[in-house]
Amino acid sequence: MEKPNTYAGVKLCVFDNVTTDPKEAGQIARNLGLDDALSYRLLRALASLGLLKEGPGSRFSITKQGELVGKDHPQALRGITLLEEGLGHYQIWKHLPVMIKDGQQNAFVHEYDCGAFEYAERNPEYAQIFNQAMSSYSRIYTQWVLEAFDKYDFSNIQHLCDIGGGHGHMLSHLLAKYSHMKGSVLELGSVIQNKELLWADKMNVADRCQHIIEDMFREVPSAGAYIMKLILHDWNDEEYVTMLTNIYNGSADSGRVFIVEHLVPDPDTSHFSKLFDIHMMCWGSGRESTVEEYSALLQQTGWNYVQTFYTKNGLIGIAEGAKSKP
Repeated sequence: MEKPNTYAGVKLCVFDNVTTDPKEAGQIARNLGLDDALSYRLLRALASLGLLKEGPGSRFSITKQGELVGKDHPQALRGITLLEEGLGHYQIWKHLPVMIKDGQQNAFVHEYDCGAFEYAERNPEYAQIFNQAMSSYSRIYTQWVLEAFDKYDFSNIQHLCDIGGGHGHMLSHLLAKYSHMKGSVLELGSVIQNKELLWADKMNVADRCQHIIEDMFREVPSAGAYIMKLILHDWNDEEYVTMLTNIYNGSADSGRVFIVEHLVPDPDTSHFSKLFDIHMMCWGSGRESTVEEYSALLQQTGWNYVQTFYTKNGLIGIAEGAKSKP
């Protein structure tokens, strides 16, 4: 029951109204236009989850954990909560038993008669929440990618292209760390049309970073190396091949490709990737894969598998492919 409670608190802006200074439950309800009695019960439940703290006189304050789902927190999880716990995603999970029985994944199509990306084009509210969630994810994964790359030698890479790189959060941080590189973000126009959301200016790397509007299934710009963070797992094997072949054709002779994903470990290891794989089964046509599967995919599309390196927590791995034999 934790997730519905948290979603309701985010949706009703509870975490944007409650501060570290205790506030009486009735005052919170009035500020937010909520029913006094029912809102108190929600606040009490959120306190039991550690997101709020209840004190004497039904007075509530926010905790460090609760601040993470507020809209102004620099590492905000608000977008992720609205997306993953919202009605749009909850509805698709009811199709899981039938999909597994029939062997036809992608519950989004079962529920909405179109895929998630097409649904976002039709539904501006979903698109906005989806983009907020991707920004939230980016803040988390950027730190992990920087950690995994800590010992990697980028001295021979002059141009790094981030395929499906959103607002450029990860690439901008990489360019800030490796000052000799320039970079490009390949994205759809609808994602990068709001220039205020782009990170290159915020990170002072705009002179070395460009945003390119293109479809990765059609063509990618020329670059020395490419990185894809949580991109391949969205698609099926045929689509994998198209993307990696396009990148191979666009890359320099000494080109590199970095695949950032939740890599599935051996059968004896419990891992988030094995659970998130079921989400991908419901959400789209993709899946989480093992290092061996990505290595085979790289070989199939002309790349030579080089190595895989991981974050300290092991939640993500980065598989490296090279155009020429290492």
